Amino acid sequence: MQRNPVLQKQVEKTLLKMQEDVFAPSLMTHRLKGQYEGLRACSCGYDCRIIFSLEKNQQTNEEEIVLLNIGTHDEVY
Repeated sequence: MQRNPVLQKQVEKTLLKMQEDVFAPSLMTHRLKGQYEGLRACSCGYDCRIIFSLEKNQQTNEEEIVLLNIGTHDEVY
């Protein structure tokens, strides 16, 4: 796959925003259904999605974002 520098920049920006507030309105974070039940997705641009889960770290007891897939809507679903 060829890298897209504009998309890469957008993904990096989205990941930083997720660290600050994974439920920020601009991310449009939502729960998934069906085969992705229990996971969440957020938007990182017009046709880019990040699928992730929120899990509690057993050692620190803090919530962590676990990235599972990044790509276009059709690629990740």
